[in-house]
Parts: sequence; C-alpha cells; structure tokens
Amino acid sequence: MPPFEQSVLYPTMTFQAAIFDMDGLLLDTERLCMRIFKEACAVQNLPFFEDVYLSIIGRNSVGIERIFRKAYGDDLDRLDAEWRVRYHGVVRNEPIPIKDGVVELLSWLKSKGIPTAVATSTVNDVAKRKLELAGLDKYFDALATGCEVKNGKPDPEIFLLAANRLDVNPATCLAFEDSNNGVRSAVAANMITYQIPDLVQPDDEVRALGHKVMPSMVQVLEELR
Repeated sequence: MPPFEQSVLYPTMTFQAAIFDMDGLLLDTERLCMRIFKEACAVQNLPFFEDVYLSIIGRNSVGIERIFRKAYGDDLDRLDAEWRVRYHGVVRNEPIPIKDGVVELLSWLKSKGIPTAVATSTVNDVAKRKLELAGLDKYFDALATGCEVKNGKPDPEIFLLAANRLDVNPATCLAFEDSNNGVRSAVAANMITYQIPDLVQPDDEVRALGHKVMPSMVQVLEELR
C-alpha cells in the first residue's frame, strides 16, 4: 500500500484530550539526531548501521542502550559519549525546527479548551528545554517523559501516564505519533491514534493496527475541524 493511502473512518469522534510525541512529530529532530550520530561514528572510527539506528526511533534510553549494545558492544561507551556531547550541544542551545501544521493544530486545540500533553521517550530536562526553545511549551498542560516510566514505547505506560496527568480516560484521548514503536504504544493504551511518519514508514504489521496515517499535521487539522 503506498504511503498515506490508508483510510480509517473512526466512529463519530469525540475526544477530551490530545497527547503528542515530540521528536519527529512536533519537532524535526530525527534527521538532526541521525546526522550527529553518523558524525560521532566517524569520529570514533566505528561503522554506522542504518537499520540498527532506525530501529531505536521512539524508544527510551533503556531500550536504545540495549539495541546499540548488541551492535557496538564495548565500543558503545565511547560512541555514546561522543554522540551525547555533540547532540546536547545543539538541542540545549538551538531551537529545533517545528514540523508543518503543528502550531496551527495546537492553537486550534487550545482555542477549543482541549487539554494537551507530551508523551516523549526523551528525558525530562532535555524535553523541557527542546519545547521551550521551540516556543511550544505554552501549548501543553502536562509532560510525561522516558525517564519517568519503567517500560518505554512500544509499551503503553508513557501514554497512560500522560492521560493520568490530564485526568482523562485514555480511550477519550487523541494520540499523535510518528514512529512505529510510538504507534504501538498509543494503540495499546486504547487511544484514537494518528501516525504522521517521519524517517520510517509504517509496515503492513503496523498498518494492521487500524489507526489513521496522515502526511502531516496540516491534514490532521483539516479532518478534525
């Protein structure tokens, strides 16, 4: 099935809240992150395994470390140190570009009085800094981060935590994700799920989850209106 051909008609949609992933969905982070990881590999004289890298998207730090440890073994320690220094030097000091339609959708939700939260695998202090630098922090009522849950995406724990912080039933939440791991998490939390793919397109197994796949937040807002 070509990208974005999937059409899902939800029953008459009523929702009480909206919960968003951050990297690759709100912010155009994933390409930046991958570029910096490639640079770190080159500096440390290590190979860049694209398939391994793409498999970590949407996971928290524990899941990422487990996957990379398999690929890089003991070399991961120096590679990770190089990557973190370079990555944090950018994201803690420079605003990451916002994805198309994000501000318009968040503004519309705010105008309707619909509470919103971020559910991101990123650690708390870095997530807050990214949202602040991008000027998006003002749109959100709650934040759930990867360091606050035991089980990262694709487990539903982080989306359930975000719903709890908004004091809403997960089944009444819209969930927005770019990654396949994130979609599995949101669907498992029983949320009305939209996927806006970034670096990785959903495969047949992910599409079979029955969520809606859209090209950007622009189309999502058109539909919700």
